[in-house]
Amino acid sequence: MKYLLFYDYVEGIVERRAPLREAHLGLPQRYLARGALQMAGAFSDPVDGALFVFNERESAEAFAREDPYFLSGLVTAHRVREWNVVVGG
Repeated sequence: MKYLLFYDYVEGIVERRAPLREAHLGLPQRYLARGALQMAGAFSDPVDGALFVFNERESAEAFAREDPYFLSGLVTAHRVREWNVVVGG
């Protein structure tokens, strides 16, 4: 079982995220290093959200609570969905 964290971003996220980008990108690196996160990335064309794949729900929820994008209001909504992986890693 995996847990997907979905983000919805504010309009103009690409321009507005610049001051927080380094801190934001450091957070998933920490979760990845400890084995809690498998992969993450923003949607493109349009850049209106992101998706993170976690190994447990608690990590997904904790991530959102400490993410600089979320704390600064650049994330307008988020949700965690349980994902039953049938094929692949």
